[in-house]
Amino acid sequence: MTIAAPRPDEREGNAAAVARWWPRVRLLAGALVLGAVVWRLGAGPFLAGLTALNPPAVLAALAIGAVTTVCSAWRWRVVAAGLGVGLPLRTAIAAYYGSQFLNSTLPGGVLGDVHRAVRHGRASGEPARGMRSVAWERATGPVVHLTLTVLLVALLPLPWGLPWWWPVVLLAAGVALAGTGLALRGHRWTAVLRADARAALLARTAWPQVLTASVIVVLGHALTFVVAARITGVSATPAQLFPVAMLVLAAMLLPLNVGGWGLREGAAAGLFAAAGWGAAQGVAAATAFGVLALLATVPGLVVLLARPLGRLRAREVHPVG
Repeated sequence: MTIAAPRPDEREGNAAAVARWWPRVRLLAGALVLGAVVWRLGAGPFLAGLTALNPPAVLAALAIGAVTTVCSAWRWRVVAAGLGVGLPLRTAIAAYYGSQFLNSTLPGGVLGDVHRAVRHGRASGEPARGMRSVAWERATGPVVHLTLTVLLVALLPLPWGLPWWWPVVLLAAGVALAGTGLALRGHRWTAVLRADARAALLARTAWPQVLTASVIVVLGHALTFVVAARITGVSATPAQLFPVAMLVLAAMLLPLNVGGWGLREGAAAGLFAAAGWGAAQGVAAATAFGVLALLATVPGLVVLLARPLGRLRAREVHPVG
């Protein structure tokens, strides 16, 4: 008995249905996790995270955010140059700040990247390559983050023993990646993806820059979480906090959240409880981190507001008609 393959119009309909329902599913999942945390611990830990914020912590988040944004823009510039749609570093930094602010304030968490990709595609005259440059640049972050997380968890002292299911999770992740590669094999986009990877990521002059920038970005985000944990009263050493921070932030890589909130707080509650620091303490640290991360993107608002003002001034200098 043979099963007929779905027709192209059926595949397009299925893809459209997934695209229509997926945003609702991710928001619902994030809301459920967040609601469970509030139901279990109450609003106190969230308020504790907010009231723990102070000027030194905000300044530290802005400084760390500046470094990570510059490195992210540098990574994007290298990838874009490999695809033949390079851009000046100054332009990349401004665009990246704007995209981060939109990602942090709009539902979905990716609309800023979409905006950045579309603008770059139009400006470069190569819409497809411009959008792929953003997609490749964004994809490198999670890969480096997960790799560093495994290394740090293996090398640094943990406040708890590794659970029995840790090797199972790693094995499942490897199987999933291998399955994805096999699924893409023979797909009409495979040749394009391979060419992109060779030119933008694996080139001899590209991969050291992309890797260095990505490592700095990942460690910068983890350092911000360590700052958030310390101001909320966690007395653990940075060596103990760093792997925990990496694990909490790894949970954020799953696109199931409400503006970044949800899995982060749930993961922090569970990991901090396992470490003996208390679930409420984890939620407070995650809350402080969320606010600090948002404040670090505020320069992006300035960038977004400056663009319309710049166009307005250009019209005043060169009036139409």
